[in-house]
Amino acid sequence: MTRPLAAWCRRLLMTLAGSLCLLLATGPASAGVMTREQLQALFPSPLMLGERDAALPVWPVFKQEATATVLVAYVFESIDLAPVPGFSGTPLNLLVALDAQGSFMDVRVLSHHEPVFLDGLGPAPLFRFVEQYRGLSLKQSIKVGSEHGRASRTNSANVTIDGVAKATASVRIVNQSLLAASLKVARAKLGYAAGRDPELVGRVRTDRADTLGWQGLLAAGLVQHVRLPRRDVAQAFAGTVGEDMADAGPEAYMDFWLAHLGVPSAGRSLLGDSGWRHLQSRLDTGDHALLVVARGDDSFIGEAFVRGAVPDRLGLRQGDLPLELRDLDLDDPLALPPELNGAESKVFRVYGAAGLDPSQPLAFRFRVTRSKGIVYPERVSRDFTLPFALPAAYVTAPEGDAKSWRSIWAARAAELGVLGAALLLLALMLARPAWLVRSPRRLAWGRNAFLGFTLVFVGWHAQGQLSIVNLTALLQALRAGHSLGFFLYDPVTLVLWGFVAFTLVVWGRGTFCGWLCPFGALQDLVSQLAARLKLPRWRLHRRVDARLKRVKYAVLGLLVGSALFAPAWTDTLVEVEPFKTAVTLGFVRAWPYVAWAAALTALSAFVYKGYCRYLCPLGAGLAVLGLARRWAWIARRTECGTPCQTCRHRCDYQAIRPDGAVHYAECFQCLDCVAIHDDPARCAPLIAQARGGRRIVPIHPIAQPTRGAPA
Repeated sequence: MTRPLAAWCRRLLMTLAGSLCLLLATGPASAGVMTREQLQALFPSPLMLGERDAALPVWPVFKQEATATVLVAYVFESIDLAPVPGFSGTPLNLLVALDAQGSFMDVRVLSHHEPVFLDGLGPAPLFRFVEQYRGLSLKQSIKVGSEHGRASRTNSANVTIDGVAKATASVRIVNQSLLAASLKVARAKLGYAAGRDPELVGRVRTDRADTLGWQGLLAAGLVQHVRLPRRDVAQAFAGTVGEDMADAGPEAYMDFWLAHLGVPSAGRSLLGDSGWRHLQSRLDTGDHALLVVARGDDSFIGEAFVRGAVPDRLGLRQGDLPLELRDLDLDDPLALPPELNGAESKVFRVYGAAGLDPSQPLAFRFRVTRSKGIVYPERVSRDFTLPFALPAAYVTAPEGDAKSWRSIWAARAAELGVLGAALLLLALMLARPAWLVRSPRRLAWGRNAFLGFTLVFVGWHAQGQLSIVNLTALLQALRAGHSLGFFLYDPVTLVLWGFVAFTLVVWGRGTFCGWLCPFGALQDLVSQLAARLKLPRWRLHRRVDARLKRVKYAVLGLLVGSALFAPAWTDTLVEVEPFKTAVTLGFVRAWPYVAWAAALTALSAFVYKGYCRYLCPLGAGLAVLGLARRWAWIARRTECGTPCQTCRHRCDYQAIRPDGAVHYAECFQCLDCVAIHDDPARCAPLIAQARGGRRIVPIHPIAQPTRGAPA
């Protein structure tokens, strides 16, 4: 390499280093924990901040009303209750104020490490996103839509809030973190479904709507008869002031008939079509309607019962979870048999947010109270359990704990289908390259077409740029003991990583770096454009090239160390990677980041894919992981390197050593050397053979599985 060229390279590297230092000057992001003084400032008089709960990290907020102190809300930080890792591997932290009815008074972002909101789109879109939760309730099903969809609040049961373009997966993680933390508080403090997400329960089947008579309903188990024997009541009150009261009479103290009217076969059969439609209009999505019919010596609602209220004599539990029964005040006639004319009946609502699982058994609690005395009566009560369980044929089992990522995968099914077809095509091309490499023109067109697909579809459209952030997030999550479930929120990235993991074993790093990296594709296309414009391309001396290639391993080591020992710095250090600026955000970002990404892109016009070869920490990581490659898949001959140097001189990546061995850690699988190897017009040994020279001895990949392994 000439001295002017060496000096130019030094100046270029100094310029790039200066730009990187400008990025690092922003410093690490820090997160703090709210103090009592800070929280009190957010809830000034007449509100009062109570003492932090000893069992749950929440602060109650009260308000003085006359002589009473009324609970207004609970305030908490999401990281204390649901530390869901984001795409940096670090959980974001939200300050949440949840009122006594389960509605969001306020939601604010305290800290986050989401790459796309760190000097990418900036934090403003994230702040606007969380503002949408104000006024929404945990009793509603809150879903995240697209940025351009209209937020829907017209249905009290279902709410769709606007997402953020280019940050779909991140805002869904925000949504999951907020709802998971809030539900924990609601379960513990507001009587919501203890330990169960209301959306992760079994479902009543709506595809069966048989019309059955009373006996048919009993036979199918849709109406269940439960008898409370008089002797059980007598035994329960033995030795109390209620002993011997009403113990004489028929064998049955009370007879109950229980049904779930949300099951179409039960609801339509008991209410008729008109009554069924009326019932559905009264219920929100996820709510349950339970029918209780009783006849006997007592009443399950009592004389003081108020319509629309919660009965004090009848309760409901599912396991350890108490469920509120509230009178639905339904007047539609029931199709009861003649013997139950005049029987007491009520239809009760259980709100969907309570978490009732219709696929699991229920236990009604009927309370019998007896008293003795007139002026100051002595009362004693006993509870009796009335079991009820829907037949398995009328319910579906819970889907598990990943509803949110499942919906994302379903919504992106078309994109995943296109990506899957492209990956299959790529695998076939690389496994059987003979047809592709037979013609240099065909190889060039085929490769450029796939690079265009990678840049436009995988990168800019599907946002599938793999990044070193994925690896640092993995390390940080493992170190902190967090779940890796956050990867499921980005299906395109996860599918790509699965394919790359497979190809690392088969071919090494080259499959991703040479074919599937959008920024790599951008550099490749820029380099080809520069060649057409006849711009100079500098090929570094192999010793300089070899030394510069070690730099990316140093960058990788710095990032790995930061992820493990100084996570606060990782968000800034990963900006050495221009992928977020060039691909995720399309160069729409603050000028230092755009300058850095543009400089690296322009560098490829003069030094072929200089960033990939010398700086890319992801490429370095894949090169290390590529040591798992099981064989040298590029065929060689004994003449390769001695004397033939054609492939080495034609390799733009300088991944072929003078002795002809392929350095797979630096091979980008462009197939140029494979094409030359099989081309009788370009391969020197084949040309010599055709001219009557000595016989060519091929070296097959499987015969020498370790030749060309990374030094």
